[in-house]
Amino acid sequence: MGRGRGLFKTMLTIGIITIANIHITLSQTDGYPVDYVNPYMGNISHILVPTFPTIHLPNSMLRVYPERGDYTGDLLHGLPVIITSHRGSSAFNLSPFQGSENEIKPVIDYSYDLEKLTPYSYSVYLDEQQISVNYGISHQAAQYEIAFEKDQYSYLVINSRNGELHWDGKAVSGYQQLTKNTRVFLYLEPKQQPHSISILKENGTREGTDIKGRNASLILKYKKGKRTIHINYGISFIDEKQAKRNMNREVITKTVAELQKEGKAIWDKALGKFNIEGGSYDDKSVFYTSLYRCYERPVCISEEGRYFSAFDGKIHDDKGRDFYTDDWIWDSYRAHHPLRILSDPDKEEDILHSFLLMAEQMDNYWMPTFPEITGDSRRMNSNHAVASFIDAYRKGLKKFDLSDAFLASKNALTQKTLAPWSGRPAGELDIFYREKGYIPSLRDGEKETIPEVSSFEKRQPVAVTLGTSYDEWCLSQIASELGLKEEHQYYSQKSFNYRNLFNPETQFFHPKDKAGLFIEPFDYRFSGGLGAREAYGENNGWTYRWDVQHNIADLIELMGGNQKFINNLNDLFSTPMGRGKREFYTQLPDQTGNVGQFSMANEPSLHIPYLYNYAGEPWKTQKRIRKLLKEWFRNDLMGVPGDEDGGGMSSFVVFSQLGFYPVTPGLPIYNIGSPVFEKSEILLGNEKKFTILAKNSSEENKYIQSAKLNGKTWNKPWFTHEDIIKGGTLELIMGKIANKNWGSSISNVPPSFSFQK
Repeated sequence: MGRGRGLFKTMLTIGIITIANIHITLSQTDGYPVDYVNPYMGNISHILVPTFPTIHLPNSMLRVYPERGDYTGDLLHGLPVIITSHRGSSAFNLSPFQGSENEIKPVIDYSYDLEKLTPYSYSVYLDEQQISVNYGISHQAAQYEIAFEKDQYSYLVINSRNGELHWDGKAVSGYQQLTKNTRVFLYLEPKQQPHSISILKENGTREGTDIKGRNASLILKYKKGKRTIHINYGISFIDEKQAKRNMNREVITKTVAELQKEGKAIWDKALGKFNIEGGSYDDKSVFYTSLYRCYERPVCISEEGRYFSAFDGKIHDDKGRDFYTDDWIWDSYRAHHPLRILSDPDKEEDILHSFLLMAEQMDNYWMPTFPEITGDSRRMNSNHAVASFIDAYRKGLKKFDLSDAFLASKNALTQKTLAPWSGRPAGELDIFYREKGYIPSLRDGEKETIPEVSSFEKRQPVAVTLGTSYDEWCLSQIASELGLKEEHQYYSQKSFNYRNLFNPETQFFHPKDKAGLFIEPFDYRFSGGLGAREAYGENNGWTYRWDVQHNIADLIELMGGNQKFINNLNDLFSTPMGRGKREFYTQLPDQTGNVGQFSMANEPSLHIPYLYNYAGEPWKTQKRIRKLLKEWFRNDLMGVPGDEDGGGMSSFVVFSQLGFYPVTPGLPIYNIGSPVFEKSEILLGNEKKFTILAKNSSEENKYIQSAKLNGKTWNKPWFTHEDIIKGGTLELIMGKIANKNWGSSISNVPPSFSFQK
């Protein structure tokens, strides 16, 4: 069978996957890995919404979460059936009800209590209604067990918020329209057949079994009496028949309890690829909850060998390889994709192969940027899928066509506009970038004339210039691997374009106008309007000061050497916000989790604490990482500082708690930080594992005193992917006072790209 395809074929032979025969070796813990997961972690936001308590199996198409505003919401708005994108709105709705038929609405609000939620199960008591709900989930189907405790008529209201439903004498089927070319289909079958069926319209119920339109709803009515109703349903993006097949394959012969047991086993197997010892219960909970978040996206939408692609509106044969989508690459290329290279390289290959299929299915053969169930939404800026391809290839993943990746990435960089949030062809702004090597900024009062530029998202000129410079470096590295010497040299030179916006007087990346003059006056904290989009993007100039992931060595040189670089890093963490929090976050709502001007809440900041390693002071990286983890990632409702982005930020936590991080996707190396656990194991398959031993590690003992790699003395604050993948041990001796000599030699700093013009 196809490698990823086994995820769904597993349900055909689920008897093999039981807790009894999953080998997980967790010492000094209270249970299996999934027992540490707290889906409520981060459900209350500082400003934006960090996480939802999502119920799903790893990378599965069917995801749900309770229908309410946030964790503290006093009412449940019906019961969930499926969400169709990360943080997206639910499709369909199921509302059980007892009482007067006149009180029935398309979605019923419930007072609730006794909610219990795990990655694989959900239960809740609707207290005023006196209805108990229990839920078990599979990959493309699920089952509700609903117990009505009143001696009254019972009802099930099934709502398609924008679509069509019909009753065939046994089950409800239909669809909800998501976009012009994308529908999600439902087949829902109650084991206990209703007494009667009616349709719900705004002016009351009507007899009938078919309804279409906004809030199209069917009511299944049961006779008076206490009863328990079991409801099986399947979902599909292909058609209703496939939804029924998914239901019959995955849940029809099982109970909720059996589905929950199987779901727990599947989660324990996935999370058990990382074994940890030491640390507190909360440390483990933060780790495994963050790891669980990394399995929410992307999702496999192959259904028995076929999938619907919104990229061309057609149904395709997957040819034995699962098709994945719903991946916000601007966030996920940094650490989420690199983490999956370690945890599930076969799946990562299928995901990258899916990107190439998307490019092929779209008219222009452009690499996607924000592929979702409904197509490529082209959000944010830059074209960072290219980074995931070169990173995977250099770490030994080869089951995708690198030549196709080069062409699709090159097209995205040269034929599609670089204007943020736009899928239009390249235009005047892109011609300027090719000729001048930067995106020009508008001066105050200057009117926007470029049609590709969003009136809200603006040009984001510095962010786009820096991001594209990195993308062009990645493209140059693919060209090198393919033996394309001229294109390697051309894009290597282009990868220095970030220099065009470096202001040597201020040592910041500074917006320039079309005449090549720096915009003055300029405040690196507050200039640029809402989200600093007129200059940067969601973050201010202090964050983008460090956005040269591919060439830290050159950034150090631009700043005047190691000590000035260190001083500038120190200033980042110590410079005050400059305004009250209300005023600061009103302008920069994405830049929460502040330590001075550093923001822990947004992905462009994730690599910054590791940059001390490049200038001879790795002890400061160790200090910063531990402080940031302790302060901003906690086992509580506000334990995530900003938008978590379905693994985009959580993957930083997983890496950092293990003790290392991929600063430069595309270079097969990792920077060493400060491990939280005394022992961590990454199970690599083929009986190989990589072990990190952090002897004496504790909340105080966060500083590396000495190190050995595979028994040999190690004085470098980095190591290679090869050191991991061949199996081995990194042994660190930890202490509470920094050893400022360890890893400090400039000859031992992590490598950066360098190219002499």
